[in-house]
Amino acid sequence: MSSEAVLPTMLWAARGAVNHGPVRLRRMTSLAARLLYALASLIGRLPWRWLMRLGDALAAWWRWRDVRESRVVRINLELAYPDLLPAQRDAMHAAILRTTARQVLETIRLWTRPHAENLTLLRETHGTDLMDEAIAAGRGVIIAAPHHGNWELLNQWLAWRTPLAILYRPPESAVVEAFLNLVRADTDAARVTQVRAEGPAIRQLFKRLNDGGVVGILPDQQPKAGDGEFAPFFGVQALTMTLLGRLASRTGATVLFAWCERVDTHADGPGFALHLHAAPAEVSDPDPKVAVAALNEAVEHIARRDPAQYQWTYKRYTLRPPGSGEQNPYWNR
Repeated sequence: MSSEAVLPTMLWAARGAVNHGPVRLRRMTSLAARLLYALASLIGRLPWRWLMRLGDALAAWWRWRDVRESRVVRINLELAYPDLLPAQRDAMHAAILRTTARQVLETIRLWTRPHAENLTLLRETHGTDLMDEAIAAGRGVIIAAPHHGNWELLNQWLAWRTPLAILYRPPESAVVEAFLNLVRADTDAARVTQVRAEGPAIRQLFKRLNDGGVVGILPDQQPKAGDGEFAPFFGVQALTMTLLGRLASRTGATVLFAWCERVDTHADGPGFALHLHAAPAEVSDPDPKVAVAALNEAVEHIARRDPAQYQWTYKRYTLRPPGSGEQNPYWNR
């Protein structure tokens, strides 16, 4: 599942450094990715209390400089929580940036430490029997994993639990993609098939589900124009993927929502609760408008559990409904 959204400044600086292209650049790409991995490994070895302090400092810097993350969160909160008083929205803005910055550092550690060690951070598990029952039924399973909590820890738990295919959107930078391949290489790497969110590759997902396999999808990423339908998300029309509903309706696969939510933070590290929850039947409706409306409603319900843990740094509302006259709310901001 895509994690470019939580890559820190050291990784964003690499975007575009090496483009997909001639074979002679592949070694440069690999070298740059390994250098980034070495730096990430050094950061990941810091004590948890240091990482949390660094995260808090990063959040303070974001607020002080009003960088992209800060501006996007502010715009999203204005759209999603229009009734909040300015002081309330400002407090939520600060809490979101603090949680997001801590997650950046958490994820670097999760990427560069053994997955078996990382899984000890799970203090609670809920609904895992739903996945066992769905796999045993043999009709295929779709894991819908919103950007809530730490989805990289969820990835590692899923890979430990079952072989699966994960749909991801390729980063623009070959270096970032190579880096992500490195950080996800662990003892369970052979159990995970990374499927690019591209036309021909989508057939792999249908085949896996028809064979009774497991597929993971991030349901709250904005698709390309023409690849989705508009539906309310926090009261605002948002272009939403129709792929998940098509996969479910055409294969009969069971859809489960999954997320890893922070439940405590101590000097020895954060603690998480893993949740698996049955999706409403409407998510699998053959009518794409019905399916995307149910999908957004379910994701919103999860995000409202603790809004600070949701990924508000993502430009969810860039594309606007045709003929609405609405402008991209993030334009020039």
